[in-house]
Amino acid sequence: MLGIPRRYSHFVFGLIQSGLTSLIAAGIASLPASSAMLFVQHWMISWLIAWAGMLPIVLLAAPAIRWFALRLTREEGSP
Repeated sequence: MLGIPRRYSHFVFGLIQSGLTSLIAAGIASLPASSAMLFVQHWMISWLIAWAGMLPIVLLAAPAIRWFALRLTREEGSP
């Protein structure tokens, strides 16, 4: 493992989550490409642009989303 201190886990989560989400979205958006090579080229460029845009949004929104999700749910065994 990289040994990144746990206090930075929010940033690691955001990096992974935004990367995966934008990778999938860019791949779907690139499907109309006419050839495999054009698809890969379009997908990678789209992914880098999408990731650069999504990373700050995820890092800022994740704490609020987590707080809201905790408010909507309860511990098992709680009334």
